[in-house]
Formats: sequence, structure tokens, C-alpha cells
Amino acid sequence: MPELAFAGRSNVGKSSLVNALTGRRTLARTSGQPGRTRQLNFFALGGRLMLVDMPGYGYAQAAKSLKADWQGMMFDYLRGRPNLARVLLLLDARIEVKPSDIAVMELLDLAAVSYQLVLTKADGAKPAALARKQAEARALARRHPAAHPDALTTSAESGAGLETLRAVLAAIADERAARNPGSQPPIVRLG
Repeated sequence: MPELAFAGRSNVGKSSLVNALTGRRTLARTSGQPGRTRQLNFFALGGRLMLVDMPGYGYAQAAKSLKADWQGMMFDYLRGRPNLARVLLLLDARIEVKPSDIAVMELLDLAAVSYQLVLTKADGAKPAALARKQAEARALARRHPAAHPDALTTSAESGAGLETLRAVLAAIADERAARNPGSQPPIVRLG
């Protein structure tokens, strides 16, 4: 199955977005405390897609050695994974892009891993600020060779952008199924 990995800083909303996309509030464990996801969590969707909830990078309330282990595991997973169709790199719509986000984008560029920027927590940003953040994300994506040119905007809380993201995920699954006929079960609606 094609894998879609949810990457981003600690507490950016990776697990919440997985839950919102699938319509299951407790599928992926969420917490207000950064750094709660400490391993790769795989969720199969209808035999067509595998969502991968990754540990966050950047700030986490954990020992430095444990954080290094998490980040090492994340980067080991991303390198040379044949089933990895795309990384969804989540950025918080309410705050500035951090140097750690840029560093991850550069790493993905160097490794030629396809990724797409997804703004999260859009419900917490005022409309004018959100419009600026969307323009910034599109411009940032255009400067990185492995980035998909379309930046998406979502809110796990309000549901904004979830249908668009589901359509992107379904298109990726359909594309992979078309390349490998007979290897995928029939289409199943996400969420």
C-alpha cells in the first residue's frame, strides 16, 4: 500500500489531523503536551492507503537522547522507503515557519522525497493572517524542488480543508493502483 507520512514539529497537530481525516477521534493518540508520539504509528485505510503518524521534531519535553532517537527513527524511515508516496509536512498556520521546518524541507529535497506542505490549526488564525500564511507556504513550496506546488490548509477542529486533503490522498491511492493493476482492493471512501 502507498504510505503517506504526517511529519512536523511537536504539537503541530499530526495525530489530530489523522483522527479528523478518518473520522475517528481516538485512532491516533493526541495530547496537549508536545512529544507524546514517540514511535511511527501505521494506520491502514480500507486496504488502499497507509497513514503514518510520525514523532514530531523540534521542541518536546523529553531527554535529549530520547529526542535524538525519535528524530533518527523518523529520518531512517524517510530514506529509501519504496512505499512512501508522499510526506505531508505540517506547519502551524498560527506561527512562523521555524528553522527546523526549513531543515526538514532541505533534507527531503536532498533525499528526493516528495512532500506537500499542509497548514494546520487554520481555525486559530484570523482571515488576513491566514491568507498571508497561505501565500507564504505556496512561495516556500515553490523554492524547494521536492515540494508539491500546492500547499493545503486544514483544521482538525472545524473540519476545514479535510475534504480537499481526502481528495488528495484518494488521488495518490488511485495513481498507485493504476500503476499496479490488481494490487489494490476497490475504492473505499476516506473518513
